[in-house]
Amino acid sequence: MNPRYQYGGQAVIEGVMMRGRDSAAIAVRRPDGDISVKMRDIDSSKRPAILKAPFIRGVVTLIESLVVGMESLMYSANESSEEEEQLSGGEVVLSLVMAFGLFILLFIVLPNVIVAFMQKHIPSVVLVNLLEGVLRIAIFLVYIVAISKMEDIQRVFAYHGAEHKTIAAWEAGEELTVDNARKYSTLHPRCGTSFLLIVMVLSILVYSFLGEQTLGERILSRLILLPVLAGLSYEVLKLAGRPNPSAFVKWLSAPGLALQKLTTREPDDSMLEVAIASLNAVIEKDQASSEAAVI
Repeated sequence: MNPRYQYGGQAVIEGVMMRGRDSAAIAVRRPDGDISVKMRDIDSSKRPAILKAPFIRGVVTLIESLVVGMESLMYSANESSEEEEQLSGGEVVLSLVMAFGLFILLFIVLPNVIVAFMQKHIPSVVLVNLLEGVLRIAIFLVYIVAISKMEDIQRVFAYHGAEHKTIAAWEAGEELTVDNARKYSTLHPRCGTSFLLIVMVLSILVYSFLGEQTLGERILSRLILLPVLAGLSYEVLKLAGRPNPSAFVKWLSAPGLALQKLTTREPDDSMLEVAIASLNAVIEKDQASSEAAVI
């Protein structure tokens, strides 16, 4: 097994989801203190070659990550709660719809509504799109700061830090122990937080090619171009995660690393144990798959 394989993950409620070559593991600290681990197959090896092409693979990975991420959140919410507090399927669907609606409202509709009132006083389309991008990033920062005050979110951010530390220890070739993972940073260049910020920065450049638009056209074009931005941002994030990224890639990913200081916290040892259990599960699955392929 190559220790440089780029494993990724996601913090969930009282746990961590780690994703391997063809599987994902969700590890959750249950109310009784035990760690529950659930495996999920992700057979990406059978994708058509076109779906593995640069830029296209970013869109596919984003959609797949959203599906796996939502399933992981639902599982963690139920595993970390007492039986009488578990969510029903309808409650989960409603929560997802509300979350998606909030995303559209805050990060697409709101900045464009503000810009619509101001663009007649701004002579340049480029400046209008720059203002929209700055507003979107400002709204995002305010949102992150606001939710970081919530105790439950602070614990999720600590598990986020545990995820990064554990992956960093693995990529350094260390044995996965709490002591080894603890010494690494909570920041990581391939973080989803960095991905979101890269999307927002690149959107300023991409939207500048669209020319002057009405409010409706602006909102619709932003929705349509989300896959394009996702594909571009994924490639930048892949480059940032390489051992020796270029100066430009370092510059582009630096704000995302800085932003992770808001979205991660120092985890305690019990959180690192959960992250290690999750990563060990996908590593073992990958090793078993590799051995089976050789046989």
